[in-house]
Amino acid sequence: MSNDDEKKEKKSNEGLVKPSIRLLMIRHAESKNNEVYRKAHSLFKGGTPEFDIKGWNDFVDEHRSSDPGISSTGELQAEKLKEYLVPHLDNQSSHPIRLITSPMRRTMATILPTLQNLKGDASIIVNGLYFESEGCHIKDRPLPGMNQAEIKEFLSSATASKPPTFVGFDEDPTKGWYAHGTGPETRAQSESRAASFYNWLCDYLDLQLQAHDIDEDLFDAGVSLDEEHGEHESDKLSPRLRRRRTAVMIGHGDFMSLVLKRIVSGFGHSIENDGVPHRSAFVHFNTGITELEYFGKGRFLMMSSNSTPHLQNLSLLTGGGLKDGWSYLVPRDDIMLYEEITSKFADEHEKHIQEQIEALRNLYVEDEEIGTHLRRRGSSMKEIETTQKQNESDSTEMIFVVKRGLQVAGSIAFDESTGFLSHLAVRPTAKNSQVESKLIKAVKEHAVKMGIPEVFVNLTDKTQKIYEEEGFTSCDNNQNILKLSVDVSTPTPTSML
Repeated sequence: MSNDDEKKEKKSNEGLVKPSIRLLMIRHAESKNNEVYRKAHSLFKGGTPEFDIKGWNDFVDEHRSSDPGISSTGELQAEKLKEYLVPHLDNQSSHPIRLITSPMRRTMATILPTLQNLKGDASIIVNGLYFESEGCHIKDRPLPGMNQAEIKEFLSSATASKPPTFVGFDEDPTKGWYAHGTGPETRAQSESRAASFYNWLCDYLDLQLQAHDIDEDLFDAGVSLDEEHGEHESDKLSPRLRRRRTAVMIGHGDFMSLVLKRIVSGFGHSIENDGVPHRSAFVHFNTGITELEYFGKGRFLMMSSNSTPHLQNLSLLTGGGLKDGWSYLVPRDDIMLYEEITSKFADEHEKHIQEQIEALRNLYVEDEEIGTHLRRRGSSMKEIETTQKQNESDSTEMIFVVKRGLQVAGSIAFDESTGFLSHLAVRPTAKNSQVESKLIKAVKEHAVKMGIPEVFVNLTDKTQKIYEEEGFTSCDNNQNILKLSVDVSTPTPTSML
């Protein structure tokens, strides 16, 4: 987008009313299983060379619950959360509070003290898609979890004019929320469910925004009235002149991370390898709060992440550090080193691949290589120079890429009409795995397949050694160009690493 376009867009947005809904995503308080894992980590030296995996598994199997409540520390955290949320919601949010909770016991136990003490009403949705990754199970045996009647009984002491409503449950109300489970949920299934929940959440919030013309609790929060100038935006507890529509979500650390990655990147965030977690994750302490603003049609602003204003006592901060096991979400090195070569026309690569290719070129391609000569096979050097500028955006350019999961390790461009290679760009961290050689060999195989007898490349100090090691020699009539003769009589398929 040009500067003029940016100015036009900014001007077109000026003065428009932009109503939004406040969204609070909160992780549950410490569960009894958190205590089990923490003790196992200490007893069996998890994450160290002395890690006793059998002792770990036996201890966890004996003490873990499929749907635990909260620990004694968790009860204190839930009480502190109540002391913070009740004045915040009563003074600054309209009623009813929109509450969305996981069907798991520890999430409902976390928010119940708050629901019991709100002065205003709450509208409670128990969403059967919002449970923690892997589901409800003991070892590999699935358990159904609480059914609708049991959940209603559990929440019966909450301040709410209506019983909770249920989304994502079996039509039979006597079946538990995990009655469909056949075992622990796989990573791919968790990712798919996160996509479904993200869709549902956007649709739910969009419906909340549709009535903004008649509801006083939906307004442009970025604009203050004269009588609001004394209010301090960072003060989360004092009364406000205008109370805002607010949704509160009580969920789980890992699944919240999956949902947040979709909030940040939409459906551009897909699973990298079946059964493998993503490179990055959002970490939350127990009862950590992430605040977002929702403007409709999938548009979010992240205002803060993993804040704990209610936990001033540091001993109550649990579940959000490296020693709490979050590092186990990071894929192993051997998985991240899995490589695959793909080749497509420049505009056919996925957008995130195109973006990385451009970034690598900007970082690692020399200026003189960017001004590549375009050679028509059988043309004189004079004709090459004449057609250079005319063909810089030739549609026959193929881009070869070495990928590691979703990350591009290196790329090279090959123009089929001229036989020229250009824009060799490789991450410095990938050079030891000979990505340059793999790319050039893939191009050579492609040239054989397409019947292209000669491959050329502009000579630069940076790349000369690389190409000469792959068999390129100086061009007879131009010492600034290297060439490689290709035997097109025995075509071979392009390799997959």
